[in-house]
Amino acid sequence: MEIEKLKETARALLADGKGLLAMDESTGTANKRFAPLGIAQTEEMRRAYRDLIVTAPGLGNSISGAILYDETVRQKTRDGRPFVDALIQAGIVPGVKVDAGAKDMAAHPGEKITEGLDGLRERLTEYAGLGLRFAKWRAVITIGDGIPSDGCIAANADALARYAALCQESGLVPIVEPEVLMDGDHTLERCAEMTERVLNVVFETLKRQRVALEGMILKPNMLLPGLQCPVQNSVEEVAGATVTCFLRTVPAAVPGIAFLSGGQESELASARLNAMNVRFRGRMPWALTFSFSRAIQQPALELWRGDDKNVEAAQKALLHRAKCNSAARRGEYNGETEAMTGD
Repeated sequence: MEIEKLKETARALLADGKGLLAMDESTGTANKRFAPLGIAQTEEMRRAYRDLIVTAPGLGNSISGAILYDETVRQKTRDGRPFVDALIQAGIVPGVKVDAGAKDMAAHPGEKITEGLDGLRERLTEYAGLGLRFAKWRAVITIGDGIPSDGCIAANADALARYAALCQESGLVPIVEPEVLMDGDHTLERCAEMTERVLNVVFETLKRQRVALEGMILKPNMLLPGLQCPVQNSVEEVAGATVTCFLRTVPAAVPGIAFLSGGQESELASARLNAMNVRFRGRMPWALTFSFSRAIQQPALELWRGDDKNVEAAQKALLHRAKCNSAARRGEYNGETEAMTGD
C-alpha cells in the first residue's frame, strides 16, 4: 500500500471549495431517468449525455472528482478523447463505481446486500492502469419494521471493508458509501439512531480489515426523516443532527466526508450542506463536501432531453448547480447564489 499516494489523491478530491460529481448511474438507472423525458435508451445517447457533462466548460472550477460507470470509462467524447483523459485535462480526478449493485439478502426479508467482490482485485488493477485514481462501493440500509438487522449491517460493512482494502492495495482511494435510505415514515431521530449504529459497525470493520483511514473518503447519507414521515425537519435541525452524529462516529483520521444526495431536491441538498459548514465551521476534524448525482444533474438532464441544440443550456444548468454546491461547501450558499445564472 502506497499511503502517501492515497493521501495525495484524497487531498485532491477534497480540494478547498470543490466536491465530487457522481455520474456513475448503471445502464438500467440511466435508462430509467431517460424514459420519462423521451430520450432514446441507447448506448449512444448515454455517451452523448456523459459527453455533455464531461465537456462542460469550467466544470473543474467546482468539481474535484467524477465517479464514472464501467461503460463510461470505455467511451469517448465527440472529439475522440477518452472520458478519463477529458476529465484529467479539465483538472478533475477520475474514479469509478465498482460494485455490482444491491441484491435481496437471503433470509433477510426487505434487506439488501451489495455484490461485486468476485474478481474485484483484477478489475481494480485494470482501472488503475486506465488512469483512474479512486473507486466507489455503495451499500444500502433500509429502515423499517424490525430492520435494519445486525446481520444486514455486518454483511454490508464487511463487503465495504474488503472492497476498501482491495482498493488501497491497487493504489485507489476507496469511497465508502453506507447509505441509510430516505424511504419510509421514520423520524429524524430514528434515522440518527440507525446511522450512528451503521457507522460504528462500518468503522470497526474497516479497522479490522486494516484499511488506512487517512486514505479513504466516507460517502454517507444526511440524517433525514423518511419521505413519508409527517414531520419534515428544518434545514438547521438536519444540519445539527447530521454533524453531531458524525462527530460521535467518524474518526478524525478520515480526511473527508462527501455526502450523497439520495433523491433530495437540488436546492434543499445545497441548503443543508451549507448549514452544516456554517454552523460547525472550525469544529469538524474532516472536510465536509458533496458527492451528488441527481442534485447536480437533474436540471441539466431535463433541459437536454436528448437534443443537441439544448446542450449549451443543459451545461449552464449543470455548472450552476455545481457552483451552488461549491458555495455550500464553503458555507457561502444563499438565495443570491441560487439566483445566479449559469453564465
